[in-house]
Amino acid sequence: MGFLKPKVVMPPPPPPPEPVPVAPEPDAADIQAAEDAERARLNKKKNRKSTILTSMMGDQTEANINTKSLLG
Repeated sequence: MGFLKPKVVMPPPPPPPEPVPVAPEPDAADIQAAEDAERARLNKKKNRKSTILTSMMGDQTEANINTKSLLG
C-alpha cells in the first residue's frame, strides 16, 4: 500500500573529506630512541620469562596430603 506512505526526499550528499595532511618524517634520534626502548622492553620480557620454573602444565608432582599440617 504505497499510497499511504509519505514520499521520502533524499538528503544531499555529504561534502567530500578534506585531504589528509602529510605526516612529518621522523629524524634519526627518534628512530634510535624507539629502537632502544623496544630492545629494552624485549630484554625485560626475556628476563621475566627466565624466572618461570614450571612448564605450561604447572607442577606435576604429587602433593603430600597424608601428614598433618599446622592448621589441623
